[in-house]
Amino acid sequence: MTRSQPRRARGTVGHAYSALNLRLVLALFGLVSMTVFAVLAFRADVAWLGVACAVLAVVAAVDLVVIQRRRAARRREEPGTRHSLFE
Repeated sequence: MTRSQPRRARGTVGHAYSALNLRLVLALFGLVSMTVFAVLAFRADVAWLGVACAVLAVVAAVDLVVIQRRRAARRREEPGTRHSLFE
């Protein structure tokens, strides 16, 4: 089992557990959109919606950190290998 994938995962080096690059793009989209929605909600005086969007933005930011750590581990295990968006 590689260090870039969670323990007891069914993926291998040849067949990844998850598409990390696609997850990175989706998490970045979630972070940006939830941050914009939180700002708009706070400006519209809908505090509960702003807090909910801010919490989701924090979750997306944490997910970005996890994804980047897994990508770095994969890069150390497979130096010089380029991965597409869906690998």
